[in-house]
Amino acid sequence: MQRTPDLARRFYDRFEPIHALTYFAPEARSALDGLGYRGFWMGYFAARSAPLGVVAPQVVTAVFYNFAPARVAKALPAAWDIAGPELALRARQDSAVAALRRCGITDDENVRTAAQLALRAAQQTPVDGRPLFAANVALPEPSDPLAALWHATTLLREHRGDGHIAVLAAAGITGRESNVLHTVASALPAEYMKTTRHYDDNEWSDCTRRLADRGLLDDDGSLTSAGRELKDHIETTTDALSLRAFDGLDDDELQTLFSALTPIARQVIGGGDLPATTPMSVRRDF
Repeated sequence: MQRTPDLARRFYDRFEPIHALTYFAPEARSALDGLGYRGFWMGYFAARSAPLGVVAPQVVTAVFYNFAPARVAKALPAAWDIAGPELALRARQDSAVAALRRCGITDDENVRTAAQLALRAAQQTPVDGRPLFAANVALPEPSDPLAALWHATTLLREHRGDGHIAVLAAAGITGRESNVLHTVASALPAEYMKTTRHYDDNEWSDCTRRLADRGLLDDDGSLTSAGRELKDHIETTTDALSLRAFDGLDDDELQTLFSALTPIARQVIGGGDLPATTPMSVRRDF
């Protein structure tokens, strides 16, 4: 396989749906509600930040990058008074395994191959500048094959995410501005992003104005040529950086991993938990 940025994007389309069950599967919501977390967002911030341990909400805001600080602070550290990180980690892993099983994913040779290769690739990848990836790498490796598969795709996902944040920061795009830029570039409904990333009209307008002042948006809110060029640079560089996660695999192993993940991701997408519209912009038609 040619190790191009496009290949990294194709891998993302395959590992992201598997990881994303932890956000959208009913098993995940039920497990986190069962711990006593109040509402989706408290469960989300607790489960995703649990590998970091008990840290200040400012740390989670920095590491996650694009969420409203007040939204994070509403969930953390209050969540830890209800159920600590170890319980959140167990709940997210067990619920992901249950969701995979419901989607028809079984402990077969293909799953074992995908988990083994993805874990080996991730564990050989440097953690420099990737805090959320590093926190997940430090977790114990699951013995259950489906848990290992979900853990491995989570490692690849958070490695890519940390790299994406680095590219945005280097480009001078704040976390809150990045949501606006992504919404315009991907033709997502603005109201959807405002709701899922907690903007009021004033903050959305302020971010839009700052992007326009940089020549990235037109007066009508659409991308300028400079805006399109920057967005393309951000995505291509993110893809290029995420390829580093596969340096520990030879070409045959890389092809094997790609081939193993493809039917699993298709089956997960076919399970219907992943919404048609998400902030992650995952392809569903491969």
